[in-house]
Amino acid sequence: MIPSDIRSQFPILDTQVHGRPLVYLDNAATTQKPLRVIEALDGYYRHLNSNIHRGAHHLATMATERYEQVRCQVQQLIHARYSHEIVFTRGTTESINLVASSFAKRYFVGNDEVIVSGMEHHSDIVPWQLAGAVLRPIPFSDEGVLDLEVYDRLFTKNTRIVAVNHVSNTLGSVNPIADIIRIAHSHGVPVLIDGAQAISHLSVDVQALGCDFYCFSGHKMYGPMGVGVMYGREEILNELPPYQGGGEMIETVTFDCTTYNQLPFKFEAGTPSVGDVIGLGEAISFMQETGIDNIAAHEDQLLRYATERILQIHGIRIFGTGPHKTSVLSFLIGDVHPYDVGTLLDQLGVAVRTGHHCTQPIMDRYGIPGTVRASFAVYNTRDEVDALMNALERIIPMLQ
Repeated sequence: MIPSDIRSQFPILDTQVHGRPLVYLDNAATTQKPLRVIEALDGYYRHLNSNIHRGAHHLATMATERYEQVRCQVQQLIHARYSHEIVFTRGTTESINLVASSFAKRYFVGNDEVIVSGMEHHSDIVPWQLAGAVLRPIPFSDEGVLDLEVYDRLFTKNTRIVAVNHVSNTLGSVNPIADIIRIAHSHGVPVLIDGAQAISHLSVDVQALGCDFYCFSGHKMYGPMGVGVMYGREEILNELPPYQGGGEMIETVTFDCTTYNQLPFKFEAGTPSVGDVIGLGEAISFMQETGIDNIAAHEDQLLRYATERILQIHGIRIFGTGPHKTSVLSFLIGDVHPYDVGTLLDQLGVAVRTGHHCTQPIMDRYGIPGTVRASFAVYNTRDEVDALMNALERIIPMLQ
């Protein structure tokens, strides 16, 4: 059960927009932050502000302890084997860029191919192109389901890695990543999972899955912006060269040569965003105390209710209708441009996302410019779903 006071923990939900109560349905872009996360950020800068790991004074020691405690929290959240398999980054985008850059330096030899899904976020497309790879996309059905038979045939002697999302940020599809990983490993190919849209909605066990990398962002799991995680198996992280150079990631430096630090510090160059990591720890505590299974069940109920309601509205097309979905409802009203819909909804206090959602290949697949995307979180309610539907029914006559 979701606690009855859950909304009271999110001060921004009391905001008025154009004189109306805010109905925030843009959670796939960023979730709002509970008060405990906001207070953790404030508390760090008021009482602990210091650089970490190398200081001998009290503030540095305390800040380091808090920072490393969060690394252990993340380890436990995703069931990693070791805490040093957890690398802090600025978000999923930097996590994937880190892997793509370092992996390419270590393993690319020319004519390199990367298998991705046809529904990837640009952050899991462009980094591999920058690394020089040819991308081989897994096709998906009209319903938003990946074709695993075609996927198994995409492997060649030049396949270096598979990189797919756990959940599509546009379609809400929960991809069969256990099967994707199993098939890749049968070909001797490692797998990176983009978990940005999954981490706050599903329980994740990287050891049970067997993935080689798992990446996600704090701001999509009730934490601060500007912090994220790259999980990598110890064996493969030890093989990869550093992504960036500077302080912290070194063991010794001379003008002739440099030796690198041990894991995870080899991949954490420079001063980290300590306060944001501490805020991430509070977000993880919030999710675990609320119960990730409880969050998932609540959001699933909202998604089912919203889907039933929206199908009663004439002229609506839903994109992403597969059997396994979470938290995302993408749609269009006839041939109306999604931006026009989003603008009118905003005037009624309803916040949604419009556009291609950094997934232009999906839009090309359907032959559309973009969608209107409503996405749900733990603090959303059936009344807010009703508010969205009432707003749609009100604006549709204006758009015809």
